[in-house]
Order: sequence, then structure tokens, then C-alpha cells
Amino acid sequence: QVQLVESGGGLVQPGGSARLSCTASGNSFNFYIMGWYRQAPGKQRELVAKIGSVGTPDYADSVKGRFAIFRDNSKNIVILQMNSLKSEDTAVYYCNGVRRIQMRDPVYFDYWGQGTQVTVSS
Repeated sequence: QVQLVESGGGLVQPGGSARLSCTASGNSFNFYIMGWYRQAPGKQRELVAKIGSVGTPDYADSVKGRFAIFRDNSKNIVILQMNSLKSEDTAVYYCNGVRRIQMRDPVYFDYWGQGTQVTVSS
């Protein structure tokens, strides 16, 4: 199994920046698609960004140009750099890891961190 632990949340002023980190335990980190999701009060969980071991990251339209996702496979870490933060970015942010194993039928392993609160306010 994989354990995901987030850090870096807190109170940030509008226009400010924050850096969220997710550290994954276990092996085979390279095979996981890593992502960041968020959930604001009264709203459904939404994808913020995701990144595979190789390839171009994907971002939600609402964060394009402001957020960036990175990963360091040697350290089992995925980073979400958030710039130009808005009040609308206030949410609980969750780290996610997914691995698809092709057996007789495909099997998915889906892991979640505990979440970290990001509040954007003056």
C-alpha cells in the first residue's frame, strides 16, 4: 500500500503564493499518476492538476497559468506550486495517487492523503 502525506497548507493573502508537498511511502512511485484535488465548502471535489511519470501535466482551467505541478521520483514527492492565489482557491487540498494494473481485468489502486486546508483571505 501507499501512504500519502500532505503539508504546506495555511492562510495566504490574495495574490500570494503557497507550496504544497505530498510525500508518498512505498515503492513503485514511478508507476503512479499523481494529482492534486480540492474541495471547497458546498462544492464537489475537483481535479486541480495531475502528472504522470513522463508527459505533460494537466491542469484545471481555473488554475492554468497560476499553478504548477512537479514530481521528484527519486524522493517520492509531488509538489503543487500555487501563485496569484484568489479567494476562490480556498479549499481542502488532497494529494492523490492512482495506479492501473492490467490483470485478467484491470485493477485500480487509488490512494488519498488526509488533506490540507488552504485559506486565501486578507
